[in-house]
Amino acid sequence: MGQHIRLSLDHSYLSLPDKMYQKVKPTPVKSPQWVVFNQRLAKELELDYQSLSSDQGLELLAGNHVLDGIESIAQAYAGHQFGHFTMLGDGRAILLGEQVTSKGERYDIQLKGAGKTPYSRGGDGRATLGPMLREYLVSEAMHGLGAPTNRSLAVVMTGEMVMREEPLPGAILTRVAASHIRVGTFQYIRQYGTTDELRILADYTIARHFPEIQQQPNIYLSMFKEIVKRQAKLIAKWDLLGFVHGVMNTDNMAVSGETIDYGPCAFIDVYDPATVFSSIDQHGRYAYNQQKRVAVWNLARLAESLLPLIEIESDDAIKDLEAILHKFSEVYQDAWSKGMRAKLGLFTQQADDDNLIKELLTLMTTFKADYTDTFRALTLSDFNSQQWFVSNDFKQWYQRWQKRIQCQTQTLDQIKQHMKNHNPSVIPRNFRVEQALSAAVEKQDFKPFNKLLNVLLSPYAYTDEQKVYAELPPVTEQGYRTYCGT
Repeated sequence: MGQHIRLSLDHSYLSLPDKMYQKVKPTPVKSPQWVVFNQRLAKELELDYQSLSSDQGLELLAGNHVLDGIESIAQAYAGHQFGHFTMLGDGRAILLGEQVTSKGERYDIQLKGAGKTPYSRGGDGRATLGPMLREYLVSEAMHGLGAPTNRSLAVVMTGEMVMREEPLPGAILTRVAASHIRVGTFQYIRQYGTTDELRILADYTIARHFPEIQQQPNIYLSMFKEIVKRQAKLIAKWDLLGFVHGVMNTDNMAVSGETIDYGPCAFIDVYDPATVFSSIDQHGRYAYNQQKRVAVWNLARLAESLLPLIEIESDDAIKDLEAILHKFSEVYQDAWSKGMRAKLGLFTQQADDDNLIKELLTLMTTFKADYTDTFRALTLSDFNSQQWFVSNDFKQWYQRWQKRIQCQTQTLDQIKQHMKNHNPSVIPRNFRVEQALSAAVEKQDFKPFNKLLNVLLSPYAYTDEQKVYAELPPVTEQGYRTYCGT
């Protein structure tokens, strides 16, 4: 059946030590059907999207058929989950292989929810429709917003019910990532492997993600420096967008610098730096204003894992690793400040810009302002959406901002376009996401999902179609909580 599909995947991960994965095949499902297929992404990956979106492709992405030559695996890793170390691994995700483009770019193709693996730890290995559609929607929205992220190629329904608190329709997500090598992957091999195996993993990671450093001295220190830099820029981007990952365990931090594992993620509405969305985050460990701190903590765990390799190439390994880790704040602050200036239409940096930004955020906190809408209003000079815009505090700040803008040589049109390029007209508003998911799960009505997805693909376009999706959520949406869906 599947031989009509033209798909040739590489399997470079199999070159790593055997303990880093287990060969496993997806568990077939009852009666798969398409929910969504990402033709745009398929083209970017140079996949044969016509055959992949066929009936044969459906059988492949549902796990009912494994093509000749595909050696599917579940990857092993460990991780600190809410600060506690544990052995993990792909409990419901199965890696089909790696698509290599004509430019030499390598991408993992993974089925999430494809059945039990040796790492399922008593779980059923399945996923439900709502969380898989959430990951598809938010990951593609994040890509549109310019944040490094894994992507979503497809969601298929399995025709089977999955037991959670209640029976829910099952689904499988086809996920695409630069790789699924995590901080927890290094923790796993450090805990359960040898120094030689740790070196093999590090060399593989460098060849795959950081080939430009292969000729540098102290190559493993250089790798750590690149990972720290990418993570600092990623977290700055999250914070600029008002994105809360929700579960920043070390197994959910990809060394590639991409956002992975969209579980209880959400975007803040009311600007409150202490916002927590995840229902299981009782103490705010992964709150919006804690993401930078947690990223540094996670990277410190990576540094510990790399220590045996660094000690070989450095006389004072711990000191060198700490020095690199301290650079995180500098890289983050530079990226965040540049991003915030761009959101305010500032092309250059002046001494008082930090105060201007700080004052705005303080006002937004005081008045419980909507984060995304505030910057959208500044971009469009449309202040009808929020009551706090009529306050004297805002008017005084606005005058200072206007005076600062007028110091620039750019025209007003150039400034407005600069702001449009950095302030999204739309984000995956939590209440819109929930509406779309409820319609899909409860009524098998995918129109709201597809409409929302369509406007989120070009969030900086400021189209008429996006206006309704830019509307503020009902007051009842405050206190919003998300659930991981496992």
